[in-house]
Amino acid sequence: MDRHKLFDFVAEKWDREIVPELTEYIRIPAKSPMFDRDWQERGYLGEAMDLIERWVRDQPITGMTVERIQLPGRTPLLFIDIPGKGDEVVLLYGHMDKQPEMIGWSNELGPWTPVKAGDRLYGRGGADDGYATYASLTAVMALAERGVDHSRCVVLIEGCEESGSYDLPFYINHLADRIGTPSLVVCLDSGCGNYDQLWLTTSLRGLAGGTLRVRVLEEGVHSGNASGIVPSSFRILRALLDRLEDPLTGRIRSDLMYVDIPGERVAQAREAASVLGAHTYDQFPWMPGMRPMSDDPAELVLNRTWRPALSVTGAEGLPALEDAGNVLRPQTAVKLSMRLPPTLDPDVAARAMKEILERDAPYGAQVEFEIDKNSGGWAAPTLVPWLEDSVDTASKTYFGPKSAHMGEGGTIPFMGMLQERFPQAQFVVTGLLGPKSNAHGPNEFLHIPTGKKLTAAVAKVIADHYVNRGSPTTVAAPA
Repeated sequence: MDRHKLFDFVAEKWDREIVPELTEYIRIPAKSPMFDRDWQERGYLGEAMDLIERWVRDQPITGMTVERIQLPGRTPLLFIDIPGKGDEVVLLYGHMDKQPEMIGWSNELGPWTPVKAGDRLYGRGGADDGYATYASLTAVMALAERGVDHSRCVVLIEGCEESGSYDLPFYINHLADRIGTPSLVVCLDSGCGNYDQLWLTTSLRGLAGGTLRVRVLEEGVHSGNASGIVPSSFRILRALLDRLEDPLTGRIRSDLMYVDIPGERVAQAREAASVLGAHTYDQFPWMPGMRPMSDDPAELVLNRTWRPALSVTGAEGLPALEDAGNVLRPQTAVKLSMRLPPTLDPDVAARAMKEILERDAPYGAQVEFEIDKNSGGWAAPTLVPWLEDSVDTASKTYFGPKSAHMGEGGTIPFMGMLQERFPQAQFVVTGLLGPKSNAHGPNEFLHIPTGKKLTAAVAKVIADHYVNRGSPTTVAAPA
């Protein structure tokens, strides 16, 4: 395989087709169903899938079949089947639904306003992860263009990943016979510690989320009249949160939320921290004088990959500052997001949160924790030797340094589903979400040079998979 010609093909495809396609994709406010209850009536998810499907059908891939599937009441899914040699299957995965707008975008930028500035393409969803379809097919085409053999490739692009992939199990069951049994899964929905090498995601945290609501009155009353008599719903809520989290350190108090971290992952976290150094934390837009939760980069890596952490992601019952009169409010509610260790059962964690928050309500207040989002985490199997060598070689070939391995703090529910269904499969989970790319937040961007290199690296891995067909797909776990 001529690596230079392969990369030239990939780079030209990105410049001529993928970047313009993603520019149009960013314009579509295709928010995930959790963030747009009227998504079917608005039609934006369908519009985004239309754009991607048209491009896919235009590609000159011999024997490829493309099917748009939408079971009643469910989000759309694109099923792409590309013939190959041999009996093995490579499954490539991505999604096309998006996070909501979020506030704080720079004046010249916006979630639905694509802006190309140097090597960056700004806008919601380009890197998370609208590029996945285009990169997957381009990797396969790059091999075909060079006459390099590969196994059959199945590409799945879903439409509700940002809502927890609740439709995906139905589609996997619906397509089970057509998918077959993949021996390699490639997921392009993850991140990278820097833009200098190929990063493999070794784990993903789970998630237990819900709404905590505290009610003290039937209606608001004059704060001068009631304060000192009626306890504040905000103060009660604050005390309840302290049951979950130490307010000074951020440590989650319940031992049930922790797991033993595998020694291999601790070692990889230390190695990743040695590569990243201060970049472990300086990727974030800190306010002046702020500092991270630890001075040890390795501890920070483990904090965001294998330890639980609580975030308050929304609030209700608090008027805007300009509308805040002297009123003791009747209720306060907050949206909670508890990130969980990869191997912790999210249902167990959510039930524990509910029990901790609702028991013995202070002053007899009405306290309710409504669970609304549970997603399991994922821990990757150990790479078999040929795959470990392949990703290292791909990184050295197209990036320069060897590959790096690190867990991610986010959640991709599909990975846990796949590992349960295909326990013998190997996983290459990677992506473009690097320093300051800020997926889910303002000023999200895609780093175009990394997109090109990552696509070429995926092509290399797919080619090596075919060369090593029939090899063992699992490594005995350490005691």
